[in-house]
Amino acid sequence: MPAQRVRLALACKGVDHELVALSHDDDARFFELGIAHADLVLCLADGSLHTDSLAILRQLDGWVGGRPIFDGLVEPAAWQALLDWRQSVEHLLVRLYAPVAPAFADIGADPAMQAAYKAQIEHRFGMSVEALSNDRYDGFNQFAAQSRLAELARHLGRQRFYVGGALSACDVLLACDLFPLQLLDGVTMPLDLMYYIERVEKACGASLRDGLIMQH
Repeated sequence: MPAQRVRLALACKGVDHELVALSHDDDARFFELGIAHADLVLCLADGSLHTDSLAILRQLDGWVGGRPIFDGLVEPAAWQALLDWRQSVEHLLVRLYAPVAPAFADIGADPAMQAAYKAQIEHRFGMSVEALSNDRYDGFNQFAAQSRLAELARHLGRQRFYVGGALSACDVLLACDLFPLQLLDGVTMPLDLMYYIERVEKACGASLRDGLIMQH
């Protein structure tokens, strides 16, 4: 999802860019880049490399042209409040993402990558991907309660976007965070949030379903 955030932001700004698939086990590519393994690498025209998606969303307006997504739209305090909210629920989101990630081609379409991913998840959580999938209902209920998801859904339903009624980096971040939860079998997202994600995709001119093995 970090790469999805940057992809949506670039599409929103109308910035020409090339997407290159990176594999986590492509040691040669990361060695060539001279950086540690990362979920994404943004290479700017000046050759600089950036791997922190949150910092990229915050600074992208100053690096490339196109429609602003942060400057003049998002107050620093509002951005920090959103980051604090994310930090408080990130451990739950990561667990909920675990059984969903194989639905994306960069993991699920390659048996070796899928096996490596499952081993990584079991090492991290002490539970298999299948066990985490079986735990999705309790996990989602915990997330919904801790994140005050119903209240967030009502706010986004009324305001259309997170701040000021206009699309911003906050919406790119939120839509990418919430989208994978729609892929959890049997879990029902608040309708206002489903409409919100569609609204963000339409405003950005990009779909978060790109890369899925099967369209849900």
